[in-house]
Amino acid sequence: MVAARTDHAVTTTTSTALTGLPGLSRALALGAAALLAVVLFMLTVAVGSVSIPVSEVVRLLLGQETGEQSWAVIVREVRLPRALTGLLAGAALGVSGLQMQTLFRNPLADPFILGISAGASLGVALVVLVAGAAGTAMVGGLGLLGNLGVAGAAAVGAAVVTAGVLALSRRVTGPATVLIVGLMAGYAISAIVSVLIYSGFGRLERIRAYVAWGFGSFGGTTWSELQVFVPVLLVGLALSTTTTKQLNALLLGDRYAASMGLHVRRARLGVILAASLMAGTVTAFCGPIAFLGVAVPHLTRGLVRSGDHRLLVPAVALVGAATALAAGLVAQLPGTDATLPLNAVTSLIGAPVVVAVLLRLRRRGAAVLT
Repeated sequence: MVAARTDHAVTTTTSTALTGLPGLSRALALGAAALLAVVLFMLTVAVGSVSIPVSEVVRLLLGQETGEQSWAVIVREVRLPRALTGLLAGAALGVSGLQMQTLFRNPLADPFILGISAGASLGVALVVLVAGAAGTAMVGGLGLLGNLGVAGAAAVGAAVVTAGVLALSRRVTGPATVLIVGLMAGYAISAIVSVLIYSGFGRLERIRAYVAWGFGSFGGTTWSELQVFVPVLLVGLALSTTTTKQLNALLLGDRYAASMGLHVRRARLGVILAASLMAGTVTAFCGPIAFLGVAVPHLTRGLVRSGDHRLLVPAVALVGAATALAAGLVAQLPGTDATLPLNAVTSLIGAPVVVAVLLRLRRRGAAVLT
């Protein structure tokens, strides 16, 4: 259970001071993160079971033709959508994780702490297992309408949970209550999904399809799906940039923020809306991606040495994009035809970060877990 903590302890554990690295050093840190994201983006497009020279990748991205026609198909139809998905998903999960950690003043919060992932999982389970068991045809082994049907079901499930959380946030004064209710809703929904699976709804291939969705992947989106995925996440990221001042105030506690003239409930509602929009969309199209929302904000704070959200939000977006692309690249096992579950790779990246945060909090004497 997440324990209550004082504003002073929160200020010293969830973020460094609002001042940090000098301006030039911050610019260099942001530049390094951006360069790393670009390099990993190009590697994601160039490397795989078939390696394509970077120079040829650049030609294809510029709309030029190459000597190998198969390369054009691989890059434009398979790897480029996957790279764009990883880039935006990592940025969105990182920023929404930062928002949740600041809003709830807990360094272990993530964008799925409000039950968004559980709601999406229930939507997918109902479509793939229950509706499929009723005799409706499956497409590609992934649900009623293939990938798009699964994404739609996940989006509806996540939206229902988000709507409940938003309604609750308008009625309560403290973020701890919202946090606890979100956690309990997530546990309850996960229990329902477990019952659906255990009760034998759907045949074995449907259960496998659901489990495969739960592993997470950046490779399941097509260009038609990106026409929805990209604009929604860009809107979410744009909304997040408008909450930086509110997040700086909320970082020091609700009372302090109110004393500065901030409408706390309205600010909390805006932050939850932006984070839920991004996390719900990523989950709908990519599955529940673990640990990125927890780990990326801490990696970024260590890089820029600042708690100022005017700097942290763009920095977290860049580091999140780079981390997601790196995880996706490892999961593809370049040079082979095999792949790893994406969540296995992100967990290996995120778990050491969480352990390091816990050890740092222990040294500072700030309790996080009871």
